[in-house]
Amino acid sequence: MCTYNGARYVREQLESIATQTRPPDELIVCDDGSIDQTADTVTAFARTASFPVRLQVNETNLGSTKNFEQALKICKGDLIAFSDQDDVWLPEKLSQLERALENGAALAFTNGEVVDDSLKPLGRSVWDTLGFSAKEQETFRQGRAFDVLLDHNVATGAAMAFRADFKDLILPIPDNLIHDGVPVLHDWWAALLVAAVSKISFIAEQLLKYRQHERQQMGVYGALEPSSAMTAKEPFREAAVRRNSFASEINYFDALHERLSSRPGFRARAEILEELQQRVEHLTTRARLPEARLQRIGPIVRELFKRRYDRYSNGLFSAGKDFWFQPTPEVAANKSRNT
Repeated sequence: MCTYNGARYVREQLESIATQTRPPDELIVCDDGSIDQTADTVTAFARTASFPVRLQVNETNLGSTKNFEQALKICKGDLIAFSDQDDVWLPEKLSQLERALENGAALAFTNGEVVDDSLKPLGRSVWDTLGFSAKEQETFRQGRAFDVLLDHNVATGAAMAFRADFKDLILPIPDNLIHDGVPVLHDWWAALLVAAVSKISFIAEQLLKYRQHERQQMGVYGALEPSSAMTAKEPFREAAVRRNSFASEINYFDALHERLSSRPGFRARAEILEELQQRVEHLTTRARLPEARLQRIGPIVRELFKRRYDRYSNGLFSAGKDFWFQPTPEVAANKSRNT
């Protein structure tokens, strides 16, 4: 568990961990320099807990991703479950995750109920808001979880457990990755890497109350609905002012490729490594198109013949954008979506 100024909620989360039908063998808490009563609450809980609780308070603020990296290094158990500081776990959560891992999964995650600040249900599940559809669930069952996770995260850390054997693959956790405008946090990174080399399973039952409140770093989010006022010409008009820079996306795919190809103890499927490499090459080509419009024709046509515009961008729309609009080496400040 990683904490930061979570005194308002952390006691409820700790108590829900203590009442698990399968209690943890240890609880590691890394506090990122809270200035409220969070650390005191954890210390008081440790005195009465039936399992060892180790609290480490950081001298300097590391941020969420690096704090989870630190906590992961400290864990000694064979199975590891991430925990947020502000949720509430149902009693069977750890036992069901353990069962899934014992049945052959390298990583497993559950669904959860989205609740408000006072734990009142908001009428939707975590999977509803993350868009983990029946079609994507079937893709997981077919052994292609990586295909789903490469696009967006459906395995939140609060709902996840995995085998400690995969720590050597997951660590260190980068804290500078962004995909499609969304930060790639510790849970997404872990799920992606494990999915590339082993089996991931999911449990449809809602086994935690996933709290939404104003102070959390990043809650679940739903798909944004397009404005009814948008005209057919609007996307192309927007493309005219959007910068043709793909630094964030290149960094994302390249980081995955580098990690998966540099850990000899973990073998990713050849087609996964090939796809990541192809994505990097395609986006690099788009980012480096010449300023002179006529000189762009050759690289664009080659990408079209390789069908990489169709597979990794938006087909002819992206090709047209690359021809008409001048590329720039600058990184877009707010967006990195491949259009």
